[in-house]
Amino acid sequence: MQELTSNVFIETVYAGVTLGAINWPHGMILIDAPFKVEDIRSWRAALASMGASIDRTLINLDAHFDRTLGARAMECTVLGHEKMSDVFHNRPVNFKSQGSETGAECELYNGLGSIRWAPPEITFSDRLVIHWDETPLVLESHPGSASGAIWACLPTEKIAFVGDAVVADQPPFLAGADLHAWIRSLEMLLTPAYSDYLLVSGRGGLVAQKQVRSQIDFLRRVEEGFNGLAKKSATPEDAASLAPALLKHFTIPAGREAQYEQRLRYGLHHLFIRRFRPLAADPEV
Repeated sequence: MQELTSNVFIETVYAGVTLGAINWPHGMILIDAPFKVEDIRSWRAALASMGASIDRTLINLDAHFDRTLGARAMECTVLGHEKMSDVFHNRPVNFKSQGSETGAECELYNGLGSIRWAPPEITFSDRLVIHWDETPLVLESHPGSASGAIWACLPTEKIAFVGDAVVADQPPFLAGADLHAWIRSLEMLLTPAYSDYLLVSGRGGLVAQKQVRSQIDFLRRVEEGFNGLAKKSATPEDAASLAPALLKHFTIPAGREAQYEQRLRYGLHHLFIRRFRPLAADPEV
């Protein structure tokens, strides 16, 4: 576990997403959840060893499988954007493991079993401020990377959990993206207001502004590819075929090539449908 300040911690060792914990006297705020049973047990034990209050609230930064599969097992109040409720409404009641379709991390693991979702019990639309300590936690809507995506910011400590808005050293998930809104949000992180912030990526932990710029550059390449498709009678399969060229933007660890290419193919396919054939779009994304 990495300590960012005396009461703010992140954990990157578990499969899935970066986890966060804010340990305040009133209670503990958790950022996202692990999805493997053994990781959930380990994470809960680590939190208990910190002497945390029994009052806990879990914030999901969006509705992605990797960060929401383990939410119910954390046994605490779940908080998220109001559009997350719409996403869960369109899902089957139970999650069942399936093949490597979306390129998500959880698809690499067998034995997850049947898991019941935990839709957010507290929701908000644009902004919500939590006063559990002398300094506030500010939740803000930033829907570019996914519908219902949010940031969790600690203005006094200068820390921002930005979820999948910035994904380090791997391709992002594009299926539910709004590229223009995403780029606008990332450009905010390059302004003086965030110049001295610690930025916590939803995958990979702390990132610097060079990773923010790299994310913007990648999204602009995707936009250029789609602009080219718009000039001809393209298909979703044509969009998916952009994946190999876009994958060259990243240095891919050995053994991850197939997963990351499938992630891009799936994302580009569904992004194309949402943009050019919205009536046929999957409500999940």
